[in-house]
Formats: sequence, C-alpha cells, structure tokens
Amino acid sequence: MPLMRTARTSARLRQVLLAVMIVLPCAGGAWANDEAKAPAQAASAPAKHQKLIADITATTASNPKAIGDQLREALGMPIVAKRKITLVVNDPNAHPGATAPDRAKAGSGSKPAAHVRHGTVVTAGQGAPAVIGAPAVVGAAAMAPAHGADVHWDYDGNNGPRVWGQLEPDFALCASGKRQSPINIEEESTLQGPAEALEFNYKPSNGTVVNNGHTIQVDVQGENTLVVRGSRFRLLQFHFHTPSEEQINGKRAAMVAHLVHRNDEGQLAVVAVLLEPGTANPMIDKVWTYMPLDAKDRVRMPPGLLNLNELLPADQRYYQFMGSLTTPPCSEGVLWMVLKSPMQISPAQLKLFTQLYPMNARPVQAVNGRPVRSAQ
Repeated sequence: MPLMRTARTSARLRQVLLAVMIVLPCAGGAWANDEAKAPAQAASAPAKHQKLIADITATTASNPKAIGDQLREALGMPIVAKRKITLVVNDPNAHPGATAPDRAKAGSGSKPAAHVRHGTVVTAGQGAPAVIGAPAVVGAAAMAPAHGADVHWDYDGNNGPRVWGQLEPDFALCASGKRQSPINIEEESTLQGPAEALEFNYKPSNGTVVNNGHTIQVDVQGENTLVVRGSRFRLLQFHFHTPSEEQINGKRAAMVAHLVHRNDEGQLAVVAVLLEPGTANPMIDKVWTYMPLDAKDRVRMPPGLLNLNELLPADQRYYQFMGSLTTPPCSEGVLWMVLKSPMQISPAQLKLFTQLYPMNARPVQAVNGRPVRSAQ
C-alpha cells in the first residue's frame, strides 16, 4: 500500500523550518508554554541560521502571518491570502527542550500562524495538498497513499525490498521500523474473541483508474465510508497486489485488494480483501475494462459505475493489527483489517493483471510481538 508522491525540501526551506521551530513559541505557537526556552534555543542555533531566526522573530510579533509567508516563499509558492499552512515536524526532538506534555498540547490555545504536528509538512489550500519530506511515522500517516516517488524502487533487482531503506533517507523505516506490514498472521497466536463489526457505507461512485508503474489503482470520488473504533474513515483509493502481501498461517492468496481510508485526524485504515481464483468478480471487471496500459496513464470511469460493495464478502470478520504502508516510505501508524473470507476472481481476470504485474508484493515483515486481533 503506497504513499502519495513527495517533493524534496530545499536548503532555504530547511532553514525556514528550523527557524520556525525555534521562533514558534514566541508567536503563540503549539508549544506556547515553552516561551521562556525560545531565546536559549535561538542562541544555540547554527550561526548560518541566526539572521533568518532574527528576521522571523522581529516580524512575527507584529505580523503573525510572517511565518506562513516565509514558508510559502521557501516552497516557491505565491503568497495567497486566506491559505493555511500546516507545519508537521518530522523529528520528535526537533523542538529542543519540549516535553511529551508540551507536544500533547500542540494546537491548543491561541491560533498560531503555523500549526505544528509530528510528521510531515503539508500546505493546504486550493487544490490538492502538497507534501514535503517524509510521511508521519507516529500515530497516523498524513496523506492518502499512492504508488510513486522521486526515487525509483521496485519489487526485485537492485532496488528491491531488501534495499528500500537505503534508497532514500525518507525510506529509512522500511529497514528500521518495528511495526511494518505485511505480516504473516498465525491464527493460534491471535487475540480471539468478540470484536466490533466493520460498518461499511459504500455507494455508487466515480473513479479514475491509474497505472502508476507499481500497480493498478482506482482513485475514488464520493462519500464511501467505514466506521471502526468509533471513527469515520473515508475511502480514498484501492489497488491490487499479486500474490497477496498478507499471509494467513503461512499461505498467501492469489491476489489482494487494499481499500485505503483516512479519517479527519489523518489516520489511515486499510481493509484487505483476499482474492482467489473462481468466478468472475463484476467490480474487477469494471476496473479492468478501463485499465490503462502505460505507466503513469489514467482513465476516467463512467459516472456512478463504481460500487465497492461488489468487492466485499458477506462474512466480514477480520484480523486487525497496527502496521505500516507496504511500499516506501513504509510509514507506520496504519490500522489494518484483513477480511478472513476471500472473494473470487476468474482465472482470466487474474491473468490480465499478472501480465502487467507478475509480482508486486512486499515480503512479510517481523511481527515483533504486536497483538493481532481475530474477530470471532
């Protein structure tokens, strides 16, 4: 399960971000209770950043929008009124001296010009958000996953899964993460008992089929939702892997569909539907009909053609665990639900996909003592 394309930060942007993290307390920012620490932090900053820090400090008190303007300038974006900038700090220690309670208070109190949250830098406004840097690795991934990145990675060869963590600093979790996906689920080791039902609310919707060079993905437009753990998640996209990335008692299915959802807090929830050869699936037939043949190509489906209910089994019991994206940058904090009952696809449907992508599954990762729930 992939992540949206990212852009590299410039040296100027990195300087602005460092200055913002130091100056923000003085601006009534996320760590407002740490105001007394800001001068010491500024003094300890590298000499090359001192002037930038001083400039931002001088202008912020009288003009709280200065931080946002500095960030937009560093990003090469026009300074547009009424656009919100969200600053998500990638390093939990990036704000020197900040304690866990301080970080827990982020976003409280007076509204800062820049809002700090652990993870990535996101600029929000008109059109699609732009993501700078690595995805969030604690609690929630910030954006909808989508295959593709500036750094080339693959499922075999010199850029295969064994070296993903070395291809790019932002991919480090692929090698060092302790809650990675996919995993092998051993039924005897799961937490077995009652569990809440998954509440799907899928409706006929519009979609665009994308061949992104790693899989076939469908970007979904419409209000298709999943309620689980007391939170409402909206369906963003679904895509396919063959064989299935997940293993159940050491066995993979012929294929899997990953349905990627996100809630208002930015957390991702992925439902995995295992697919085995049998009768043709009408939902997959619709997608394959509009399958682009070339990488990076997109085909819009007719309005209202998508109905994800056709992809769900009647028995919706599941395995549940916390994991990660299964493609670089392998961000953690993703809620996974693997439906126990597989759906069927015809051999011809399976063959059509495998002719484009014979194998696009990441090897299983260490469970590392994670609890896995088995809903009974």
